[in-house]
Amino acid sequence: MIKKLAAASWSDRIFDLVVYLAITVVTVATLYPFLNVLAISFNDSTDSIKGGITIYPRVFTFKNYETIFAFSGLITGFKISVLRTIIGTLLGLVSASMLAFTLSRVDFQARKFVSTFLALTMYVSGGLIPFYILIKDLHMMGTFGVYVLPGLVSAFNVFVIRSFIDGLPYALQESAKLDGANDFTIYWRVILPLTKPALATIALFLAVGQWNAWIDTYLYNGSKDSLTTLQFELMKVIQSTTTNADNFRGRNMTEVMAQISPESVKMAITIVVTVPILIVYPFLQRYFVKGMTLGSVKS
Repeated sequence: MIKKLAAASWSDRIFDLVVYLAITVVTVATLYPFLNVLAISFNDSTDSIKGGITIYPRVFTFKNYETIFAFSGLITGFKISVLRTIIGTLLGLVSASMLAFTLSRVDFQARKFVSTFLALTMYVSGGLIPFYILIKDLHMMGTFGVYVLPGLVSAFNVFVIRSFIDGLPYALQESAKLDGANDFTIYWRVILPLTKPALATIALFLAVGQWNAWIDTYLYNGSKDSLTTLQFELMKVIQSTTTNADNFRGRNMTEVMAQISPESVKMAITIVVTVPILIVYPFLQRYFVKGMTLGSVKS
């Protein structure tokens, strides 16, 4: 009996060791690219061209970040990006959840037609040029609304939230009706509190999409400095540093990289645009995992 317990104990220890080693390898593989980018962003330009930087800078400096924040319009771009992320996420959640709640109602006679119409929008698109003409005809060029209104309703987001609502007992809505609640009260006080996992998942998708967007700024608000976004400004920083580096060709490479290092600036930009999302994600993570698995198990 003692030998069996000892054998079982050793096998458990070996299994735990293998699990810990696997977790360590996955953790290192996940963190190393980010730490490497962080190290290069804080490393001196001249030293960066030598290569061999791992997870810590050899010659620590803030020059790369000083180069980024020295560009005019960056503060305005940051404010607009934060504003569009907050407003776009909130309005996107409200519109998607309201439509999903409507489509989940069995007494809504047009639910099949609307669902089919939404599904078609996921596969059929008019293309960039017709969309540009539409935005122009709606007089949305040079306005803040172009950041929010075109993507207000997403078929994918609606279907994700609707799938979650379909998994809730319909008796909750019936009992609320018996208590005198109207449709809006049911949506606001019954459905929304129970769909937090789905809403948190969609909120993360919307926030990341709004934060990383820059092409709409380039197409519709490129000449509007008061409506520039952080991503668009950082894109111009990359173009400017790359152009300057090309202009310096023919000089001593060490002299060039001492003045400007496109690669180091790119790494610094990566950190600047990534950190805000990393700050937001922990607050949504506990809902995110549950929201991503909805619909995977059917009762």
